[in-house]
Amino acid sequence: MSRQIVLDTETTGLSAEGGDRIIELGCVELLNRKLTGNNLHLYFNPGRDSHEDALKVHGISNEFLKDKPKFADMADEILQYLQGAEIIIHNAAFDVGFLNKELELTGRSPFKNYVASVTDTLAMAKELYPGKRNSLDALCDRLGVDNSGRTLHGALLDAELLADVYINLTRGQDALLIADDSPSGEDGVQVAAIDLSAIVLQVLPASAQELAEHEDTLTQIDKASGGKTIWRSAQAV
Repeated sequence: MSRQIVLDTETTGLSAEGGDRIIELGCVELLNRKLTGNNLHLYFNPGRDSHEDALKVHGISNEFLKDKPKFADMADEILQYLQGAEIIIHNAAFDVGFLNKELELTGRSPFKNYVASVTDTLAMAKELYPGKRNSLDALCDRLGVDNSGRTLHGALLDAELLADVYINLTRGQDALLIADDSPSGEDGVQVAAIDLSAIVLQVLPASAQELAEHEDTLTQIDKASGGKTIWRSAQAV
């Protein structure tokens, strides 16, 4: 059974090494790509105030966090929940850097030692949509995920949105994940085996007129480029 945890954090600022701390952790569980409702959501007293810019992003006041537990007090519960799962994070380097620092402060080993793997959806999105905006909001818009309730960043809400984004990003892989010995699909639908070896593709040769028009187009492109095209030399090889 494939267990994945979609994870997000909110922090007092941008620099774990500079002393910033995690103030909120949101985790959403997926089993075989389906939401289970077995989520983890915690706030922490970071022992310091959030930067003004960070407050504008997450809106979690210093006063609200005063009576919350320290990360160290909840570390065992967190690691038990995450143990052995594939962790899915948007811009993983940021969150993992903070988690590593929090674990280091409690005398524990780095985050990767407790989980099966870490998948970065930002890296996935950059590969799928090169040159485009790939923030969580941009991906929600592009993939049709409703993020209308996201006026401020929140770890649990963002993890829930990211779970939907991840499922949409990887939906095209579903057909490749069906096991050969599985008689039915994910929802119990019968999957018929198709023998492709018997299929013969029909080749339609170009007509003389089509070949002439193609040659004319190539000549015009060659002329427009000042003879810098490569297909003539490539054909001669």
